[in-house]
Amino acid sequence: MEEKKNNLQLKELTNITHPGHEQHIAPNQGGHNNGKDSIKKNEVLTHWDLLLALLILIVELVMEFGFNYELSRPVSFAVNAVAYILAGREVLNLAFRKASRGDLFNEFVLMSVATLGAFYIEEYSEGVAVMVFYQIGEWFQDSAVSRAKRNIKALLDIRPDEVTVLRNGTFQIVNPSEVALGETIQVKPGEKVALDGALVSESASFNTAALTGESKPDTKYKSESILAGMINLNTVAEIEVRSLFKDSKLSKILEMVQDATARKSQTQLFISRFAKVYTPIVFFLALALVVLPYFFVEEYVFRDWLYRGLVFLVISCPCALVVSIPLGYFGGIGLASRNGILFKGGNFLDVMTKVNAVVMDKTGTLTKGVFKVQEVVSSGIEEQRLIRITAALEKNSTHPAGKAIVEHAGDILGNLSASKVEEIAGHGLKGEVEEREVLAGNLKLLEKFNISYPSEIKEIAYTIVVVSIDRTYAGYITIADEVKEDAAAVIKELHRLNIKTVMLSGDKQSVVDAVANQIGLDEAYGDLLPEGKVEKVQSLKDQGFRIAFAGDGVNDAPVVALADAGIAMGGLGSDATIETADVVIQNDQPSKIVSAIKAGKLTRNIVWQNIIMAMAVKIVVLTLGAGGMANLWEAVIADVGVALLAILNAVRIQRMQL
Repeated sequence: MEEKKNNLQLKELTNITHPGHEQHIAPNQGGHNNGKDSIKKNEVLTHWDLLLALLILIVELVMEFGFNYELSRPVSFAVNAVAYILAGREVLNLAFRKASRGDLFNEFVLMSVATLGAFYIEEYSEGVAVMVFYQIGEWFQDSAVSRAKRNIKALLDIRPDEVTVLRNGTFQIVNPSEVALGETIQVKPGEKVALDGALVSESASFNTAALTGESKPDTKYKSESILAGMINLNTVAEIEVRSLFKDSKLSKILEMVQDATARKSQTQLFISRFAKVYTPIVFFLALALVVLPYFFVEEYVFRDWLYRGLVFLVISCPCALVVSIPLGYFGGIGLASRNGILFKGGNFLDVMTKVNAVVMDKTGTLTKGVFKVQEVVSSGIEEQRLIRITAALEKNSTHPAGKAIVEHAGDILGNLSASKVEEIAGHGLKGEVEEREVLAGNLKLLEKFNISYPSEIKEIAYTIVVVSIDRTYAGYITIADEVKEDAAAVIKELHRLNIKTVMLSGDKQSVVDAVANQIGLDEAYGDLLPEGKVEKVQSLKDQGFRIAFAGDGVNDAPVVALADAGIAMGGLGSDATIETADVVIQNDQPSKIVSAIKAGKLTRNIVWQNIIMAMAVKIVVLTLGAGGMANLWEAVIADVGVALLAILNAVRIQRMQL
């Protein structure tokens, strides 16, 4: 029913709403099966009146067709009137309220007119049957929508109701919302982490499946980030709280998925607009079917043509479309969430089906973003000394290349440090090490200070850090980023789907070309500043491409905004990522880009199957009803039947694999 459906969409995913009843689902209280049994039991109790009406109808039909015993007209009217009121009082109430506001063309008015008309022509049992089966169909629809929302909710609502916190030298069990920033919590093996924080223990392994869709253990070390929703696997872990309960990444993601169910796709919006036009048209067609034959048919019998009009009204009810379409999108969002992909709305499921170009950042998207020293070439200085001096300067850098050099130096660095360190934007670092001026950066840095260097090093494909000591070239260090294991397979799969692949990067062109050749990209552009990336994406859009951009969602915010769909890779690492992207991939696997596209296409296929099936059945039965070849029983069975088939088809998506 429309008002109940709207309530379901506006309520939090934790609530299941039925007339006069509201139940909160708490997954952590009691067993999972007990919760399901409780929901089913409450649904039956809530619909006692409908079930009693169905029982009255069945008894009456068994008496009539099984024992050839018919009730007298007055008794039959009274019994069926009781059953009708039990089953249809809510529909009648909604029809009256809407009609009093001037809204005459809706499914409640259609059902009320059709069933009251059946009573008028003394087809009591058929009138009751229409209302009973219509309400049963609504019950199934509401249950399916609620179940879809519960499935989405269950994917993310894994936050414990209690947490062990260290206070005054002892561990106390409190509600997670009562824990303050900076406090230390304890998580035992098998327990779920309740709050975001940093690991205080030396190391611990966690199952991150609820957040990333990947069940393999993830070992964390001291000071590394731990997120709410992870499950501790092997040892007691202590975590320093860095975010309040309401501000955790998991809470933000849960809020995002809740919002997603309210963001309608273009198909949903079209169906809503279609229903507003379709309903009054069929209402007037039914009226015309009753009235117009009076002027053209010689032996016009009002009762017969009214009956045809009532059949026409019953089968024309648009509920199969109005419910099954959003249910399909709920299923698509749930399917994607189960695979570690979060869509911010059903509209983005639609967008992903139209994408014909995927543009990707390099570092962190197609490569691991973990740089390692590949080669050290010195000139006039020992290699170890070159590494030691360079590492002393690079300790002051946050650039991944600098960190790779420091890591490579390891113990040989000792306590050596640099002074008077100056960062030269876009070039590198300048400082003093052992009272000698040291420059470390790209080739532009040496050119800036007029320091000559071997020309052949310009041809090196890897990222390169050149070093000078006292304005004399001292050598270079090459650093490479490792390509992700599934990157080449993703590009191959995108090509199979006839999707163009493009990489945009700020790295030098030789590095970009090496990665592009390794994984088979169509196009790759390097040496790009953020505005250069925007220009490339705009150029593709001008050529007519529908673009999905995959990157970190923060540094590339202008490109994310320009793309038709912005995809954030490894989105759990950044609040800004969750805010800016349209689709959040919770781990850093590029293969999830293909999964996101498949989720969109599966959803679209299910939705259009339902639209075509519902419209085809309605057109056939409408034609038969207008010709007097279908009765009210056949009309209600066709209407409820197609609605249930559409619902079952929509629910099917939740069990599919990407």
